[in-house]
Amino acid sequence: MKQFLLWLLILIPLGLYSQSEQDTTKVNPRYFEDQFYAGITYNFILNLPEDASQRNFSYGLQAGFVKDIPMNSDRTVGIGLGLGLGLYTYYTNIRALENGNEISYQLVDNNPDFKRSKLETHVLEVPLEFRWRNSDPETYNFWRIYAGVKLGYVINTRSKYVETSQKRTFSNSDIKSLQYGLTFNFGYHNFNMHAYYALTGLFNDGVTLNGTDIDMSALHIGLIFYIL
Repeated sequence: MKQFLLWLLILIPLGLYSQSEQDTTKVNPRYFEDQFYAGITYNFILNLPEDASQRNFSYGLQAGFVKDIPMNSDRTVGIGLGLGLGLYTYYTNIRALENGNEISYQLVDNNPDFKRSKLETHVLEVPLEFRWRNSDPETYNFWRIYAGVKLGYVINTRSKYVETSQKRTFSNSDIKSLQYGLTFNFGYHNFNMHAYYALTGLFNDGVTLNGTDIDMSALHIGLIFYIL
């Protein structure tokens, strides 16, 4: 996670600098837009089980490459197909317990030693976007609206529980491997709003808490930065 965050912090200022430099440079009319991206989000948890609550700061980090495919002569409309990595955390008062080859879940109630309970996913992502922008070969301060879908394959997961006197971490196999959702990016120049609404749940079918299926899903809201 530290390496992912380091690359994210490097990419964002690099993108801001590169766009500033290109403002004064003549660009080939057959240009391509926004081929690298990096972003940070706050992750809302939807459909929480009864008596469960979201805690702490559930953050997300993402970065990757998108192949921009212009669809008109002005290059203001296009399709984007990409590949990236995402790291997403979800903090709740739900504790995951590893019992041999099985995992069970319980609510953490009235425990003064409780610090945090985290679910963390590392995801290989494939965004597909319909893109509109009002750019031209010599203008890099422009409006953009990118909407589409994002397919994700979870390559690693962790559940971590922390109390004052103990800490437990293990790889959680209950997380759904294939995830997908809708995306919407909107903004001007460097700073753009990003939203991702999951159409799949976080957990596999049949995973329960107190006898009820855990149907939690995610909504990510944050900022995304584009690098030419």
